[in-house]
Amino acid sequence: MILLTEPRIGAGAPSFADEVRAGLARPGQKELPSKYLYDAVGSALFETICLLPEYGLARAGSRVLLRHAEDIVRRIEGPVLLAELGSGSARNTRWLVEAILRRQPLTYYPIDISRAALIQAERELSEIPSLGILGFEREYLEGLDEVAARRTAAQRLLVLFLGSTIGNFDRDAGEAFLREVRRRLAPGDHLLLSTDLVKPADVLERAYDDPAGVTAAFDLNLLGRINRELGGHFDLRAFAHVARWVPAERRIEMHLRARHAMRVHIDAVPLEVSFMRGETIWTESSHKYELAEIPGIATRTGYQCVGQWVDGEWPFAHNLLRAV
Repeated sequence: MILLTEPRIGAGAPSFADEVRAGLARPGQKELPSKYLYDAVGSALFETICLLPEYGLARAGSRVLLRHAEDIVRRIEGPVLLAELGSGSARNTRWLVEAILRRQPLTYYPIDISRAALIQAERELSEIPSLGILGFEREYLEGLDEVAARRTAAQRLLVLFLGSTIGNFDRDAGEAFLREVRRRLAPGDHLLLSTDLVKPADVLERAYDDPAGVTAAFDLNLLGRINRELGGHFDLRAFAHVARWVPAERRIEMHLRARHAMRVHIDAVPLEVSFMRGETIWTESSHKYELAEIPGIATRTGYQCVGQWVDGEWPFAHNLLRAV
């Protein structure tokens, strides 16, 4: 059974309202953190995105784990404690869970700011015998602190960071985050890091702007969430979803572009936001990697890359990093 612990907001930690205010009031490019895309509605839409033919990333990650979960787990010595940063539905996690359970009992600790995602993870895995599940409704590092405090001296911690979520960070920020994860690990612990690899621009743009409009609905739901939770007055029809490849940064950017000039009031912030026609809100970045650069990133952030497994249909890698 899963226990959904209540979110603890530390002193000075920004709330949804705080980050909306900061992101929409900033001079120049307006921006909202991509983590807020994943409320209950957004999480459901993302699960649909993962089924779209244009979005090969999720299926690639699943194929690799289905084929190689045993090999990945075999490289980790001793009893394993399993935590996942941003669990989502935990559909791909199943292959690793079952591989570990073939050698030991296991408790799985999903960490996610989305309660809906934690509920999905519990539903996906709850019927697996001998698996304990304890979820933390937390920011990644705060939740990992709580998991690390539960380990015994004999246990190895395996942290999953799947789905290419590392790509949502700028490259310097991504490496800083990996260092923060390493600070919470002991030597011999492991991080399984997923990275989406560089591919043609037209393939990526279709993946993030599908013809059915599901990704557009997912992106626009962020404005809908502001309306629902913060008393926003956004007309979702007044914005268009845009996905564009930025070659110099090797990233896809998602934006919401104003179709006309307008002013939008958000009651609970409180804030009135002005938009010019064509102005955008930057809602997500997805950085893509070259396979050969991952070992260097590992070395710079306190790990050794001890294994890489790549999908042949949609270039995507699971990288096993050992804390040194």
